Amino acid sequence: MINKQEITGYFQSLQDNICQALEIADGQGKFQEDHWQRPGGGGGRSRAINGQHIEKGGVNFSAVEGVLSDKAGKALGIAPGAFYATGVSIVLHPRSPMVPIIHMNVRYFEMDDQLWWFGGGIDLTPHYVDPEQAQLFHQTLKATSDRFHPEYYPKFKTWADDYFYIRHRKETRGIGGIFYDRLSGNEGFTKEDRFNFTKAVGETFAPLYIQLLNLNKDKPYTDQHKAWQYLRRGRYLEFNLVWDRGTKFGLETDGRTESILMSMPPTAQWAYNHQVTADSPEQATLDLLKKGINWV
Repeated sequence: MINKQEITGYFQSLQDNICQALEIADGQGKFQEDHWQRPGGGGGRSRAINGQHIEKGGVNFSAVEGVLSDKAGKALGIAPGAFYATGVSIVLHPRSPMVPIIHMNVRYFEMDDQLWWFGGGIDLTPHYVDPEQAQLFHQTLKATSDRFHPEYYPKFKTWADDYFYIRHRKETRGIGGIFYDRLSGNEGFTKEDRFNFTKAVGETFAPLYIQLLNLNKDKPYTDQHKAWQYLRRGRYLEFNLVWDRGTKFGLETDGRTESILMSMPPTAQWAYNHQVTADSPEQATLDLLKKGINWV
């Protein structure tokens, strides 16, 4: 059976491969690496890029361990004890409002009593939703998921719709994707099964994002488009600070604040009681920020 050292080594190589692919795609930006140690045990490698197409991007690897606090244990629904958690987390904020924001996370968690699980997913947050590109995005995730189980995509797509929902706005953060958590050795699956699926999700990320980047990076845009981008970044930030469980878990387990909050956009805006114009591209996007849209 695979162990945490093998899983950790894979996540480190995934970070390396994705960073290399993104530097080539951006054509200008280079990742700056920051090694850090967690006081309670473990640490990580945070990498940030500021390029010509990616205005602010982070590709972070971490492997942390220690004793789970009562608060964190209660949030996870498990008893406190020694834990180990490792993974890769990515958020890319583009310069152009025509290029979407993208997020990916793949992770592994275990306790010392052999309790373990995998989690992760990929989701897309376009500033302007292009239905054809939304279909491409979801078809790609479905193809990856279908290689492992026919129920993965519909189940994890619904999970993403429900998870990436800004409840106080009554809108989804973007067009969703797939999201999964606590995939363990139940229902006839082995640890290798769950790990192989998680690897496939991680390896889907770079080619898929680069395809979307290349489709949109040279499109012209106006100041109005930029203003809308800043407003949508504000919605993205609201979700991450108010609803995202990963952000809360990281802060509650004394993770590195700079790495946890690397998902924050470089610039965002809030406009009081902002209203979009009827029949505008902005209204068309808002109309598609809903749960349950069948993109495939």
